[in-house]
Amino acid sequence: MELNAKIPDGPIEKKWEKHRFDMKLVNPANKRKYSVIVVGSGLAGASGAASMAELGYNVKCFCYQDSPRRAHSIAAQGGINAAKNYQNDGDSVYRLFYDTVKGGDFRSREANVHRLAELSVNIIDQCVAQGVPFAREYGGLLANRSFGGAQVSRTFYARGQTGQQLLLGAYQALERQIGLGKVEMYPRHEMLEPILIDGRARGIVVRDMVTGELETHLADAVVLATGGYGNVFFLATYAKGCNGTAAWRSYKKGACFANPCFTQIHPTCIPVHGDYQSKLTLMSESLRNDGRIWVPKRADDKRPPGAIPEEDRDYYLERIYPSFGNLAPRDVSSRAAKRVVDEGRGVGPTGVGVYLDFADAIERLGEDVIAERYGNLFEMYERITDEDPYTVPMRIYPATHYTMGGLWVDYNLESTIPGLFVIGEANFSDHGANRLGASALMQGLADGYFVIPYTIGDYLARTKFEPLGADHPEAVATVAEVEGRVKRLLSVDGKRTPTSFHRELGQIMWEYCGMARTREGLNEALGKIPALREEFWENVTVPGEAMELNQSLEYAGRVADFLEIGELMCLDALEREESCGAHLREEYQTEDGEAVRDDEDYSHVAAWEYAGEGKKPIRNVEQLNFEYVELATRSYK
Repeated sequence: MELNAKIPDGPIEKKWEKHRFDMKLVNPANKRKYSVIVVGSGLAGASGAASMAELGYNVKCFCYQDSPRRAHSIAAQGGINAAKNYQNDGDSVYRLFYDTVKGGDFRSREANVHRLAELSVNIIDQCVAQGVPFAREYGGLLANRSFGGAQVSRTFYARGQTGQQLLLGAYQALERQIGLGKVEMYPRHEMLEPILIDGRARGIVVRDMVTGELETHLADAVVLATGGYGNVFFLATYAKGCNGTAAWRSYKKGACFANPCFTQIHPTCIPVHGDYQSKLTLMSESLRNDGRIWVPKRADDKRPPGAIPEEDRDYYLERIYPSFGNLAPRDVSSRAAKRVVDEGRGVGPTGVGVYLDFADAIERLGEDVIAERYGNLFEMYERITDEDPYTVPMRIYPATHYTMGGLWVDYNLESTIPGLFVIGEANFSDHGANRLGASALMQGLADGYFVIPYTIGDYLARTKFEPLGADHPEAVATVAEVEGRVKRLLSVDGKRTPTSFHRELGQIMWEYCGMARTREGLNEALGKIPALREEFWENVTVPGEAMELNQSLEYAGRVADFLEIGELMCLDALEREESCGAHLREEYQTEDGEAVRDDEDYSHVAAWEYAGEGKKPIRNVEQLNFEYVELATRSYK
């Protein structure tokens, strides 16, 4: 398959402006003749649905939660980046663009990243106008703090609840359009298959999660805003319901899946504390502004943290990366934590953790200031661990947090299936091999508010649509396909729960495709996962019936897809024989554990194309060209 990214000509700072002018427009009076389906109602989905409805399109929005306010975007804590330069510390659109390309270890598309940096300044104005309560300085100006991978303060925040407040802004915009009758909202509905007619995305099959009924919904275009697939690891910071089914079903219908092995490990999570834990909790990267990360210098030092004097502590990020210190990027910080734990210097009951210590900041600023900045985060930590972080250092360790891989999209955010657009974390487009903190919220809102409303109009204006009904042969065949899969799950009648398979898959993925990967380990995983999948289809137990509330059935379907997604992730990691960003192949690293890229052979996007059941997928390549950022070895020292 030939991948055409449709990147506009001209200087990078003019590409988006020129492209907007070159795109075809839909007359305002004609917009009401078109319908769009949006799957997902997080930041990307809610903002996209609201914006397209505001323009006049007829929108149907679907989410599996009971309300759009329950989307996982609500869990984002620390902030959202924007190149406003309010601190007058040297920030600019170009610097945000540069930091993002460098932070992604030069594996992202320059044109998309620059557009993201441009649009960042509009996002803040949009959200302030909606009433998002960003933190402010004493004089009333919006406050900023720093995040990893940057030497400027560009992160806007609302205490440790930034995602929640931004989602409420987008939710209000969405609800306004629901009230006006321009958006039909379908909560508790899960997309199980896209409907393709004449090769174009024209609808979806969904399951009403309350009644179990399968429904057909048709439109002129479909937008996926379904988030990432990181729950393939079982233990992750995602909400338990987050899954990869919508994206995976689209992949199996012809949408290329790009860079699936690029999964982010966040360095600041509460460590695993037991064999039967069901998820992990993130502690915001913003804490690294004032918290200092350390471990004992000696492997046999098991004293309580307060009993270990300064001379016996190793503030290893400050030592190894003095220019960035505790705000080194996520992939770099995560691997550094893994190294000190592997050396036997980990802390806590399991020995798998490091300290995040606020004693110096409290002494310097006072407990009241720290409480004002991070109080809700400290409270959350204490509720989970029963330890007071004002008096005892937090214990943290890396965990799965975000997926940089996703469905391949061009500059218009359109996948390789015409009419299927993918926005937010569900696409691959903006972060390369590692995402900088506070950039996920930025991408979701940029895609939803400021990109998709333009680009989908160009698609609609260039395409002729035939009227469709649910009785169209392709729609009927797609429903039958879903029914067959549901019946198969219910008919296995085995002995193992979907959770047990998911947990075992997660252990395989974390062991062989987690923070570090090897050729030997990936090959082992590629033997274990198909065997586990085979056992799943022979021995999974799914009680209940199809036509009823059946959460076991929902979950089993998602686990079945994770068992296939995990295999593609390992295959992608095996065939990318370099280290870059969050993808560390141990065969390709420096003596001190830094990633060694191979720009000659792997300066490209790997976009996998489904080749059929039981066949190896086809690896397509989109070459990455760097005209504005010079390829260089990343250094945060």
